[in-house]
Amino acid sequence: MDRGEGRIGRDRLAEEAWEELARAHVALMRRFQEDFRGAEVSMREYDVLFTLSRCASGGTRLRDLGEHVLLTQPSISRLVERMEGGGLVERAADPADRRGTVVRLTGRGREVLRRVGREHAAAIARYVGGALTADELRALKGLSGKLRAAQAEPDA
Repeated sequence: MDRGEGRIGRDRLAEEAWEELARAHVALMRRFQEDFRGAEVSMREYDVLFTLSRCASGGTRLRDLGEHVLLTQPSISRLVERMEGGGLVERAADPADRRGTVVRLTGRGREVLRRVGREHAAAIARYVGGALTADELRALKGLSGKLRAAQAEPDA
C-alpha cells in the first residue's frame, strides 16, 4: 500500500480521485459545449471528424467508429448520415466486406475540421493548459493513459 494506507483508505482515495476527475470532465465538457454553440459543426460532429482524421486513409468502418466516439451505433449511423448530407463525410461499401460501410472525410470535412480544430485547440489550451503547469500536464497525460490502458486488462 502507498504510504502505509490501508485498503479501505486507498479505496476511499480512489473514489475521491474518481469523483474529482469526473467533475472536472463535466465542467470542461460544459465549457466546450458552450464554445461549440454557433460553430459550423456540433461537438459530436467534430468528434467524428477528428476520429476519422486519425484513421488510415481518413476512414474506418462505421461499426468501428463506435469504439472511438461516445454514441450508440444507431446514433452514429444517423449522425454520419446527416454529416454525409452536409458534405463532411462520405460512405461507401467496405471492399473487404460488402455488408459493411466505410466512412471517410471529404475535402470539405477536412477544411471544417481544420477551422474548428484551431478554435477547439485554443480552448483546450485556455481551460486545461491555463490551469496546470507543464509538469502537471505531463503527469495528467501519463496518468490518464495509464487509467485507459488498465481498462483493457481483465479485473483492472
